[in-house]
Amino acid sequence: MINFRYHVVSIVAVFLALAIGLVLGATELQGATLDTLNKTSASLASQLGSARTQNKLLQQQVNADQSFAQDDEARLLGGLLTGQRVVVVAAPGAPGSVVNGVTSAAQQAGASVTGQVNLQPKLLDASQSNQTFLSSLVQQIVAQDATTPNGSPLQQAAELLGSAILTKDSSPGSPGNGTGSGSGDASNRQSVLSYYASAGLLSVSGPLSSSQSTAPATLAIVVIPSTAPSGGDNDPANQGLITLSQELNTAGLGTVMAGSVSGSLAGSAIDALRSSSVASQISTVDNADTEFGQIVTVQALWEALNGHKSGSYGEDSTSSAAAPTPAPSPSTPTTTAHTSSKSQADGHPNSKGRS
Repeated sequence: MINFRYHVVSIVAVFLALAIGLVLGATELQGATLDTLNKTSASLASQLGSARTQNKLLQQQVNADQSFAQDDEARLLGGLLTGQRVVVVAAPGAPGSVVNGVTSAAQQAGASVTGQVNLQPKLLDASQSNQTFLSSLVQQIVAQDATTPNGSPLQQAAELLGSAILTKDSSPGSPGNGTGSGSGDASNRQSVLSYYASAGLLSVSGPLSSSQSTAPATLAIVVIPSTAPSGGDNDPANQGLITLSQELNTAGLGTVMAGSVSGSLAGSAIDALRSSSVASQISTVDNADTEFGQIVTVQALWEALNGHKSGSYGEDSTSSAAAPTPAPSPSTPTTTAHTSSKSQADGHPNSKGRS
């Protein structure tokens, strides 16, 4: 018969075994365990040291590249866009470093910047109610015009915006490209911008905000947000920016989409554009928050202006090259390739006859 003493002895035996195990673990096995831990720690410390050294070397390389870009910006850009006019279109959340950087680079290349268009989220809102609103607004603006934009409400709104801020005529004092809501008249172009601003779709700054007659731009730079939207490549905001860029590209002589390194990763508008058929029409630059990327943005505009193929430039794995090769030279004659008026009227993308 099992009595109380048996239970007590059993419990004591269990605790005695545990105590012996702890003693053995702290004595006999301590040396081997510590040796393993010390070796692992030394290996990790070595890897960390190597990573720090590599990071230091890479940072030195980046600093050298940036220094080269700063020192040679005038030589690399001087004269590339002489006689051209550039408008900067900033998406909601576009980083100031990119907007200011590409503006400065365009001016360094000899272009005049006609102003900045700051898009508001409402313009890119894909909800049915907002699409109905955009359609109604466009109809209101073009009510007295025989030419009404085609396509979805966003395409119509983007085409009308393009006709108000861009032209294919690079001659000084060009009034417009004669499409859309009587855009050949400066007052009508200003009217479009006023309607859009009053509707909460955008705001403008620079010469565009002046009541005085300002020649529309010939080239456009679309700056994407500093962070990618949550919906990935197919997010309505991304698709809206791609649609807008297509319409701007059609209205003028060339459009480039630019973004910061962190804002151009997977799920961004640049990533979405590069994986679409639009990549054959519009160049992208994913490091335009650096001096080098800003130079490349202007070089990409020159490429579009001269009928060359579009490219995916920058540092991301989806880029095809760091920059156009060979580098554009202002000494090369500019031979702008125009899209036929029929394709424009039919709303087809601007192929520009690139080779």
